[in-house]
Amino acid sequence: MLTAPQIFAFLAAALVLTATPGPDNLMVLSMGISRGRRAGMAFGFGCALGCLSHTLLAVVGVSALVAASPLAFGLLKGLGGAYLVWMGVQAWRHAGRASVSGSVGGDASLRQLFVKGLIANAINPKVVLFFLAFLPQFVVAAQGSVAAQLGLLGLLFTAQAALLFGLLGWFSGSVGAWLNRRPAVGPWLDRLAGTVFIGLGLRLIVSR
Repeated sequence: MLTAPQIFAFLAAALVLTATPGPDNLMVLSMGISRGRRAGMAFGFGCALGCLSHTLLAVVGVSALVAASPLAFGLLKGLGGAYLVWMGVQAWRHAGRASVSGSVGGDASLRQLFVKGLIANAINPKVVLFFLAFLPQFVVAAQGSVAAQLGLLGLLFTAQAALLFGLLGWFSGSVGAWLNRRPAVGPWLDRLAGTVFIGLGLRLIVSR
């Protein structure tokens, strides 16, 4: 269903994008710094599993679109490519504006932190748009069920996010201190992610 080149290309892009400083992973770091590694990991696992809801929406919505009109699916991929280019440009324009803080307070249990991360990710409309734009770029309709490919890609994204967020939570104190001592690193991570976004979007637009 998914070829090895598909999987490797997808995971490479997903790892770069997940590692780039953003609301989710910065909150994981902040939670771990202020509340301890177990709190950071609980919140991070919740954020990662929240991706499953976006995967389901992508599978249902995109699959219905393909069934209705292959031309419409091509249009969706083209619009998704343009959206990824726009996100890449924004990442370059606003590189380095995110920061790591250790000021997250409260006395929520690990379960509550997990649920908080799950809900925060699941209801974020920007993540919904991202999944609708990102996942279809790696789907090859000639290789079988589009729904199955989208589902597997979503599961792969969730798995790598859970692994990376778990590691961020576990090493939050060290990672947060390292990033704060090196303020120049954040902007370059943003630019790297922006380049990946632009590259993915342009590849799709040109290939069409």
